[in-house]
Amino acid sequence: MKQFDLIVVGGGAAGLIASGTAAKEGAQVLLIERNARMARKVMITGKGRCNLTNDCGEETFLQNVCSNSKFLFGPIHHFPPQKTMEWIEGLGVPLKIERGKRVFPASDKAVDIVDALVAFAQNSGVVFLQKRVTGLEISDGSIQGVRTESGEVFSAPRVIIATGGKSYPLTGSSGDGYSLAAQAGHTIVPLRPSLIPIETQEDWCRDCMGLSLKNVTLTLWEKGKKKPLYSELGEMLFTHFGVSGPLVLTASTYLKKELTSYFMEIDLKPALDDYQLEQRVLRDFAAGQNKDFFNALSKLLPRKIISSIIHLSQIPPDTKVHQITKEQREKLIQTIKHLPLHPKGLLPIDEAIVTAGGVSVKEVVPQTMESKLCHGLYFAGEVLDLDGKTGGFNLQIAFSTGFVAGESAGKGKLSCTPLP
Repeated sequence: MKQFDLIVVGGGAAGLIASGTAAKEGAQVLLIERNARMARKVMITGKGRCNLTNDCGEETFLQNVCSNSKFLFGPIHHFPPQKTMEWIEGLGVPLKIERGKRVFPASDKAVDIVDALVAFAQNSGVVFLQKRVTGLEISDGSIQGVRTESGEVFSAPRVIIATGGKSYPLTGSSGDGYSLAAQAGHTIVPLRPSLIPIETQEDWCRDCMGLSLKNVTLTLWEKGKKKPLYSELGEMLFTHFGVSGPLVLTASTYLKKELTSYFMEIDLKPALDDYQLEQRVLRDFAAGQNKDFFNALSKLLPRKIISSIIHLSQIPPDTKVHQITKEQREKLIQTIKHLPLHPKGLLPIDEAIVTAGGVSVKEVVPQTMESKLCHGLYFAGEVLDLDGKTGGFNLQIAFSTGFVAGESAGKGKLSCTPLP
């Protein structure tokens, strides 16, 4: 059968909840996914553990959305994190809440979430088809169906595009959704990587490769501005090219201009103010007055970063502790509290956790996720110009927009007149 009430393009988190929800509304639904396995990107989220949402209120959630948070006011209210948690547990997957209100399956296995999503769609009556959709069938401003790579046409008066972004292409996120949306006249906001490691100008990061810092504060500044763009306590990691880890990934979402416009600082001892840190240093120095400066920092700092701190403080490493001047000590304190980093580049979008940019939300109705340009065309998930910070916010965006799109399309709810 090639005639359906609804066709969903993309079998990720958004596509699976959208198709199953629409089928429960009574629609005959076809889900077309190019991969043999559904939700391959969900399988790798949270390092294979699947951080599926964040157990926070709606206001806090929207504060953690980096692009177009106002657009999500309705979808998040209609399908908030707590509803996602109830729904997933209703599918037979127990959940747990960890630091930062991050929500994971109790088993720590992403496959449990994937299996539950696939079973939800199957049990709701969704028909699965492994094909690549390459075109939309449109007539007189209304959707008529889709066309596959092999030339087959599947007819339906409603279509949901839930193809994901352009990051991690091996999971199927190859950007097909953008070309489909463009066929319907939609504006594609330029794509950029989000939640991605940062390459730095500083070569010394390579010497610290593999060092994981915990309970440090990373602050991101735009040059010339008095207030930081971002500052948070948490974890980060040094790599051969620069820095990575949760703090860095979140900071990357704020890099929307030329990278030379920004600089970062690490506070290696955020629990101590300058005076308290100086007293700590003085105690360590007093305990080893005849030590070389290099050896006097072993109790204060991780060994891998000591050489870099010494170099940046401009104190000769073989200086005896009792010879260090007050000015040199102040320079050391400032280096530890304001360790500078300068962004040089971002890793390729293929390696980003999330794609920023995408289908302009100005051309989509948030109450239904329907296109303003084409009757019967809907969008859900990462294909839209929506992205959030780390902590489960991006998968929740997929669940909320997918649920709203599925419910609306399943009811045959056409919300608008196409724009001229």
